[in-house]
Amino acid sequence: MCGFSGWFRLGIDCAQRGLLLETMCSAIVHRGPDDQGTYVDDHVGLGFQRLSIVDLGGGHQPMVSDDGAVVISFNGEVFNHAALRSELARDGESFRTHSDTEVILKLYQTRGIESIACLNGMFAIAIWDKRQGVLHLVRDRLGVKPLYYARVGDALLFSSEIKSILASRQIEKSVNKRAVWDYLTFRYVPGPQTIWEGIFKLPPAHRLEFRLNDSAPTISRWWDMPMAVPAVEKSLRDYDEEFRYLFEDAVRLRLQADVPVGITLSGGLDSSALVAAAASPSLHTFSVAFADAPDTNELAYALAVSKAFSTQHHEVVIDEKDFLDFLPDFVWHTDEPLADLASIPLHYLSRLARQDVKVVLSGEGADEIFAGYDFDRWARLWDQVAAARGGRRHGAGLLPRLAAPFSARARKLGELAATATDQRQVAEPISMTNLWSSAEKREMLSSAESWPDSLDVVSNHLARLGNGEPLNQVLYSYCQDWLVEDLLMKADRMSMANSLELRTPFLDYRLVEWAGHLPVRLKAGPDAAGNYRTKEILRRYAEPRLPREIVERPKQGFPVPVYGWLSGRLAPWACEMLLDSNAQLADCFKPSALQHIVLAGTQPNADSRTQHRLWSLLILEIWMRRWVP
Repeated sequence: MCGFSGWFRLGIDCAQRGLLLETMCSAIVHRGPDDQGTYVDDHVGLGFQRLSIVDLGGGHQPMVSDDGAVVISFNGEVFNHAALRSELARDGESFRTHSDTEVILKLYQTRGIESIACLNGMFAIAIWDKRQGVLHLVRDRLGVKPLYYARVGDALLFSSEIKSILASRQIEKSVNKRAVWDYLTFRYVPGPQTIWEGIFKLPPAHRLEFRLNDSAPTISRWWDMPMAVPAVEKSLRDYDEEFRYLFEDAVRLRLQADVPVGITLSGGLDSSALVAAAASPSLHTFSVAFADAPDTNELAYALAVSKAFSTQHHEVVIDEKDFLDFLPDFVWHTDEPLADLASIPLHYLSRLARQDVKVVLSGEGADEIFAGYDFDRWARLWDQVAAARGGRRHGAGLLPRLAAPFSARARKLGELAATATDQRQVAEPISMTNLWSSAEKREMLSSAESWPDSLDVVSNHLARLGNGEPLNQVLYSYCQDWLVEDLLMKADRMSMANSLELRTPFLDYRLVEWAGHLPVRLKAGPDAAGNYRTKEILRRYAEPRLPREIVERPKQGFPVPVYGWLSGRLAPWACEMLLDSNAQLADCFKPSALQHIVLAGTQPNADSRTQHRLWSLLILEIWMRRWVP
């Protein structure tokens, strides 16, 4: 894992160009402390920080082609680089290194930019082609690796982290109020916006092309998730065998490295399945828990899996002081406000892992690809609604693409579900997080400015996919936004803060494409006994391989006891952070609104949404104090 920074067509003095790159790279040295490199010519500057994982001595970047015409910087890993190298060698290509970077370079030289479709991996890539006078920026299919850019007049700045672009001092630091508006709904900033005016995220599965003679870059999508129920189903045995092959091969590829590799093990289904697939007694596993919080402690489950597979197991226990002490550095590493409580224990878990390994595998993406969370409940509701209509879930039109505004469609879905369960009130699954509506935000913000409904972001994803099976629609939407901007963002930032590479086997694109055509009942639906379960195909894989209590335990997420602290000994801290005269949020929130949120969120009987709201504002305040003078 690494990080790169660069500029294109930046009109500054020649003597300053190298210094600028060094300044930008110094802001992300944590992403790659093993090696540094720069490349500068009249049009492009590329700077690189390397965390050496593959070909430790031969993968220096930026890498220049043999003829000097093409230069590449690359953050991430291409897991099928050995197979691609063999293909290229059969075609007569020779190699100077054993790195995956050179494989990408040779692919581009021989097959063009479209060759990125051959890559199985996680990556952000910058390629400067002198012959054609074009800069290419590319981001991987699911957005595992980040990539940011900013226009400065006719020039372009780009980097693996926002802080590097800001360090250039070529762009004014101005908070993007639209991003704050959306953050209040999602607890993260949805792309392509960022928290800073003028800085943008290159979306997953997109590439940016900027030519010397162009007035502006062009951005296009190069891959999309397939989501379609099969016209003819295969046998269960066939589906089981296909999953086993794809999953185990995804794990096998991600265990390849020239440095030690481990697995972050929560004791849940996803991470435990990774251990089962790896099945190596030399494997290191790592777990984290909170002190004096037995209700959230999962160490016993993780230890049971470790013993079953004889892994070398490591644990770290953190307390309230550890949690609070890291918050100022947390918001620095994330660049943007990100109110996911699990980020902090993930940092300490990554720090523990880095003592023994340089790479870990993790279970991100399993819930979004194979329908985890509480989709068993939703699958039952959708089936009941479809049965009442005399048809199957597919084509029931619970999430029609047109016909009504998105908010109305979401309400209709809730009404249908409630009707199907004797008026039981249920939450809408459309967005994983939906903390404040537009009307509520207008009431609490002191500014009269207003922006489009934040849930339009989700609506646009659904519109692109079109009508169809409701479970597939929701999973598709989750993968475009929640997975990218929350789960993968915190995974990248917390691992890279500790110079640790984190790999995600469940997001192998072959497995993702296969899951897109999987019958929905093998994601969330009834098992052979008629009991509704989440991630049915994964559970079928796990049943003969894992302890029963692991397979059958309900989804717990990454349990964090902080909300209990907020109604107790942390209540004064929350009041001081948001209600003190020095609180920065007082400039944009009505005092009465802040008081209400703090009072409601610190009550012992506060519901989870109220607690989420308070925590999101605390993170925003901490972020403002660290980043905004």
